[in-house]
Amino acid sequence: MKILRYILFPFVPIYYIVTWLRNVFFDKGLLKSKSYDFPVICVGNLSVGGTGKTPMIEYLIRLLKDEKRIATLSRGYKRSSKGFYLADANANASELGDEPFQFYRKFHTEIQVAVDADRQNGIANLMQQKEAPELVLLDDAFQHRKVKAGFNILLSTYQDLYTDDWVLPTGNLREPRAGAKRANIIVVTKCPLDLSASEKARIIKKINPKPYQDVFFSFIQYGNEVVSEENKMAMDSLEEFTLVTGIANASPFVHHLKSKNLQFEHLNFSDHYDYTVEDIELFKEKSLIITTEKDYVRLLQYPDLKGKVYYLPIVIELDNPAVFNKKVIDFVAI
Repeated sequence: MKILRYILFPFVPIYYIVTWLRNVFFDKGLLKSKSYDFPVICVGNLSVGGTGKTPMIEYLIRLLKDEKRIATLSRGYKRSSKGFYLADANANASELGDEPFQFYRKFHTEIQVAVDADRQNGIANLMQQKEAPELVLLDDAFQHRKVKAGFNILLSTYQDLYTDDWVLPTGNLREPRAGAKRANIIVVTKCPLDLSASEKARIIKKINPKPYQDVFFSFIQYGNEVVSEENKMAMDSLEEFTLVTGIANASPFVHHLKSKNLQFEHLNFSDHYDYTVEDIELFKEKSLIITTEKDYVRLLQYPDLKGKVYYLPIVIELDNPAVFNKKVIDFVAI
């Protein structure tokens, strides 16, 4: 795969120019963006792959759900449904997409959860609901510039900063690094818990934020129990199990489990992987499966796996939550 990326290097300038020109056209108004008279917050990234958008959206929901009627709006990647879809009691991961369904399953009637590849159309449909949202959280929409969010939160992982990357197809960037200027806040995610002040300063210098931008650092906090619909088990009580992951980067999860001296085999699949009949038959042979919450909501649809699949909950913590929270709350209050 790496060799192929190097072979495709001659296409990097083409991709760079096309995405750079697209942004210039939006910046100059040659391509139109739609603004709204209610708060819209976008959480996204410059790169492909997992930067922690889902736990950040959940963080914002917890922060703001008692203040505003919230709707999340996602593309609904790999879902079976088309167009605008608003989650209800009949929703599942297949029709809604795994991450949106995770939002709905976790917060249920406290928020509205919608999907639409056309974010303008999605917002228009949300505003037609009987109880229209007062705040829309856009999930993974940093490059969806037909909607002009009032507040942009850009995520980049500690191990793979966008400042060190190339655009596709050789690198992982969806657009040139200069696109970071659209962010109000930049969050370096998945940081080690012992990240030093000097290391933070080094990263901030590398990012070189604009005067209007703030840089924060976030950390994954893993739960002490694995959870299913019916049961919970303490992490330190686990014996041998099978770890199943279908996410962009399972390394932090694997590292955490190994740090607990747990014994497991790891079945690693690609991000948003569609589990096959053969996969499910293999899983049925396992006595205990631990997975991510995103994978868990997809595996829920298989009754034969009931009772043997658990997930490990995670939340994120920020290095300076009071300042971060105030900036978000101040925007929402405008």
